[in-house]
Amino acid sequence: MTQHARNYINGEWIDSERRTESLNPSTGEVLGTFADAGADEARAAIAAARDAFENTDWARDRNLRAKALFELADHLQERREEFITLLARENGKILGEAAFEIDLTIPKLRYYASLALSDHGSAGEVRPGLYSMTLREAAGVAGVIAPWNSPVVLAVRSFAPALAAGCTVVLKLPGQTGLVNGLLSELVAQTKSLPAGVMNVFTESGNEGAPLLITSPDVDVVSYTGSTVVGRTIMANAAPTLKPLSLELGGKSPMLVFDDADLDAVVPVLTKAITTFTGQFCMTGSRILAQRGIAEELRRRMIASLESVKVGPGDDPASEMGPMIDERNAQRVEGVVAEAASYAKVLVRGARDRAFLAPSLVEVADLNAPIVQQEVFGPVATFEVFDTESEAVTRANATEFGLAASIWTRDVDRPLRIQREIKAGTVWTNTWAIVHDMFEEGGFKQSGMGRLNGVRGLEEFQETKHFVHAAPRA
Repeated sequence: MTQHARNYINGEWIDSERRTESLNPSTGEVLGTFADAGADEARAAIAAARDAFENTDWARDRNLRAKALFELADHLQERREEFITLLARENGKILGEAAFEIDLTIPKLRYYASLALSDHGSAGEVRPGLYSMTLREAAGVAGVIAPWNSPVVLAVRSFAPALAAGCTVVLKLPGQTGLVNGLLSELVAQTKSLPAGVMNVFTESGNEGAPLLITSPDVDVVSYTGSTVVGRTIMANAAPTLKPLSLELGGKSPMLVFDDADLDAVVPVLTKAITTFTGQFCMTGSRILAQRGIAEELRRRMIASLESVKVGPGDDPASEMGPMIDERNAQRVEGVVAEAASYAKVLVRGARDRAFLAPSLVEVADLNAPIVQQEVFGPVATFEVFDTESEAVTRANATEFGLAASIWTRDVDRPLRIQREIKAGTVWTNTWAIVHDMFEEGGFKQSGMGRLNGVRGLEEFQETKHFVHAAPRA
């Protein structure tokens, strides 16, 4: 395992005066150190990306772009086990969830490698001798800011379409996963098809470099995954340059369980929806909406299921849920549940041991309650009871978020009725957290703007040019 991770800028490994320790959240053990970047590294990365965009064939050579993305995918496949082990140790994910992240990432790289070879537009002879066509061009330098909860797949989800579109990239990664970031940078360095400066990666634990990606006139488009609060700040700071933004932000996913649902199928999935990535997931099933006829039984089953979850180190095969990213965040979420006890009924109160925090379930009726309205970003769900479809939809739409929702029913027509009314970018029926590379995802309302995955994900990094040609008269 890498003991010290450096930044990768303009085809070179760059160290930093600041060396920050990377800790195992399960044990507090020091896993290694990383070069903690700031404004200087961000400026160097932006300059390298600008130079590569202006002075290489990257933007116009779709075959080179496809070759590089396929090569990246092959390198990740070869080092799959190394990534899984390090994610479990540094990020705290249990081994199965770390494998899930990497196995989502490899085909995503290959999907965008294939998409780099395709194109679409329109053309026509408007009148004799006058032709119009639309052409797509790379937007330029893309700034990508990825979060710590799933650093590999969420980074690739943005930079793969950016590269496929012909952009050059500056990728800012978080300090909580400094060694994983270093391993990802090694894949970039291994990829000989990538010209120097096309892909630049830096890690920072502070907030000196990332703001420059938003404000710099040399960055043409930004893709950010993270909180709604930060997303609003990014929008404000991007305004002076009118920089196009793709933002996937917070979520508060309602899980609507109707009287006719198969509870044998529902309970295990709802449990995973609360505990996957220790609830540190924008699509966490953080609101269980139960129809009154099955509410009592579902409540009983969910209490038993959540109380039986085995919490332990991410790299322990027996663990069913790992630690939170650090003890500070575990204390924060523990405090949210403690505060909720003053206005709601705590059905399951998860015990905390350092960064380990067992899942909690809180029953609440008031839609304005903080625990309903605010993203917790931890293994906590509310339990809410409804009577009618109309009330279920009202409850589902009651927050500022609109990232995802899930409907559980045996009625084949009900999901078709309800999904039109739910204000969310993704709605699942009798399942949860299914994402396909070729289908777009993103948020309604305050859960974001723009789309990732699919063809639209690539178009976020392109400009459309209208080209008009008048043929000279014979």
